[in-house]
Amino acid sequence: MWKTLSCSFSELNLDVTLAAGQSFRWSKSNKDEWFGVISNLVCSLKQDAKGNLLYKILNTASQESDESYEESKSTKKRPRKRPKIVKNATTQNCNFSSTNHKEILNDYFNLNFNLEDHYTLWSKADENFMSVAKIHKGIRILRQDPVENLFSFICSANNNIPRITSMVGKLCSNYGEKLLQMDDQTFYTFPTIDRLAADDVESKLRTLGFGYRAKYINQTAKILLEEKPSGWLENLRNVSYKEAHKELLTLSGVGAKVADCICLMSLDKYDAIPVDTHIWQVTLKDYMPHLKNSKTLTNKIYQEIGDFYRERFGKYAGWANTVLFASDLKMFKTNKDLSGPS
Repeated sequence: MWKTLSCSFSELNLDVTLAAGQSFRWSKSNKDEWFGVISNLVCSLKQDAKGNLLYKILNTASQESDESYEESKSTKKRPRKRPKIVKNATTQNCNFSSTNHKEILNDYFNLNFNLEDHYTLWSKADENFMSVAKIHKGIRILRQDPVENLFSFICSANNNIPRITSMVGKLCSNYGEKLLQMDDQTFYTFPTIDRLAADDVESKLRTLGFGYRAKYINQTAKILLEEKPSGWLENLRNVSYKEAHKELLTLSGVGAKVADCICLMSLDKYDAIPVDTHIWQVTLKDYMPHLKNSKTLTNKIYQEIGDFYRERFGKYAGWANTVLFASDLKMFKTNKDLSGPS
């Protein structure tokens, strides 16, 4: 049975938020349902006609799946195959017996942040944002697990969303633990740091097509395990943006852009501005044409671009910047209206 979190399309556009390259563990079914894992909860998500977030937690207990199974039998409909719940899977960061699922989803989607009001503020500050915002409503910053976010974005170097998604899936299926088997789809935990720090990980990942990223993943896991105190990454939420960014740069395979992605998407640093190819192009076209003669994105120019957006949009500039990023993705350019049903 679907449960509801009150929302609207102006506050959350699920299709864009989950597909626009923040998290790489979501897939959409032909029934417009999104399937993914949050805090080791296997979730099915969709929005109703009003934009409310509808959700099912598929691996909390066998009771819910049994109820739906028995219901299908009583109505003489073809019974849906019971999901196979893997009971001995790792469940850190989540209490399956609790009723805090709404809190987990609320935290993951940052739903306490009033997005519609900020869209209004950003539109007043910037005419280009105003025009983009009319089409791209409800694009939120996810608040992800820092470990998953870090290793996912190490995979993002010189890569695209489909390939990153494939790599993250391989990390989970090879080094995570099974949570749920449902039809032909298997859901896994994200690997723990110690699993990724094993000596044979780099060679294995290279055979799986990770290339040079294999070394970065393994080395960073070893740094976190052997050189950093327990909880070091999560504790970066409690320091300033500049300090968190500087600390992240000590990790293998983490440059300025990847560090900014982690700061923005899992460490609560909402003034972080990840400057990638898309933002570079948007910046040259709509904001800083004087940089067109620059042959490379130097550290100085990277900082200049970030400072420009922070001055333009304020302390939540990373949110506004993410809307501009999504507007430049080809997958969304083909859709004239991504604001959800009116």
